[in-house]
Amino acid sequence: MAHKQWFWQSKNAGEPVISEEGIPAHIAIIMDGNGRWAKKRALPRIAGHNEGMKTVREITRAANKLGVKVLTLYAFSTENWKRPKLEVDFLMKLPQEFLSTFLPELMEENVRVEMIGDIEQLPAHTRNAVQNAKNQTAENNGLILNFALNYGSRTELVQAMRSMITDVQSGTLSEQDITDATVSRYLMTSHLPEPDLLIRTSGEHRLSNFMLWQLAYTEFFFTDVLWPDFSEKHLLEAVASYQKRSRRFGGLS
Repeated sequence: MAHKQWFWQSKNAGEPVISEEGIPAHIAIIMDGNGRWAKKRALPRIAGHNEGMKTVREITRAANKLGVKVLTLYAFSTENWKRPKLEVDFLMKLPQEFLSTFLPELMEENVRVEMIGDIEQLPAHTRNAVQNAKNQTAENNGLILNFALNYGSRTELVQAMRSMITDVQSGTLSEQDITDATVSRYLMTSHLPEPDLLIRTSGEHRLSNFMLWQLAYTEFFFTDVLWPDFSEKHLLEAVASYQKRSRRFGGLS
């Protein structure tokens, strides 16, 4: 039976045809290019981050409308602490501003907020903002908006290994029973499906310590578009590209 197709209606013209079948269940995005967006306009870097938050709202709405189940956004890495203190301080204030203003719409759209990363190292106001959003949306059962905040994949893997070693030593886990599935259960994303599609903006072609285990068979989509300029149309282009691919997971089609 032929797949149903639709034209996604929005303010943008020339959008791709998207099939109702084959929508990626989990889309992960490395949001890159805020600083370059600001530099092109002779603005401070924090202006780019502020503009990038507007894009988060647009893409969350678009993903929810599209029927995506999980949207993971790489918001702040464990390496980002190396940036200038002024920029880091601003980034740590963004979750509070963003989640407080966007929360009513998240509730209306049945979106659940989650987070992966080390929350204990975040400032109190950032932790409180994230925890409040998680608490307020905990009963929602629609799109999961998952922020990777103070997240680093290598740290995640090291912590998983330590936890497995502890459980082996205590006898609650057998060394012989450790499989790929076992490792996945010890990761921060254990309750989520692995990403079907990874999008990275701004023209960079690297993973930057993001979900190294989980992305083993994920389809990648790289675009030169800077994150503040990334729109619903660009998301649909990524999904259309994804739908044209044959996912064989190491086998034959």
